[in-house]
Amino acid sequence: QVQLDESGGGVVQAGGSLRLSCAAAGLTFSSTDMAWFRQAPGKEREFVASIGWNGILTYYTDSVKGRFTISRSNVKSTVYLQMNSLKSEDTGVYYCAGRARAITSEFRNKEYVYWGQGTQVTVSS
Repeated sequence: QVQLDESGGGVVQAGGSLRLSCAAAGLTFSSTDMAWFRQAPGKEREFVASIGWNGILTYYTDSVKGRFTISRSNVKSTVYLQMNSLKSEDTGVYYCAGRARAITSEFRNKEYVYWGQGTQVTVSS
């Protein structure tokens, strides 16, 4: 059974930083692409960032480029999201997601099938 456990959420002032972690179990992490999504109150869940199975390919939504960094440790089966210069519009529940590794041409669009329960991030202005 696949388990993705997010941690690191909390309340932070605008301009501050948080680091989210997602520990994975029940899958071959080194063969798994990972991603972060978020859902703001009253809005649909949206993609934030993704990282390929070997850490080489990464992809970010435009609104977080230059502020957020996704990384992973295949030794620890954990994916991270370093969030800097946080804004109030970054508030939401952040979800970790995983899928079997995609070929390069599919990296941006292949569906994620494993999901965590989410961790709340609140940015106060």
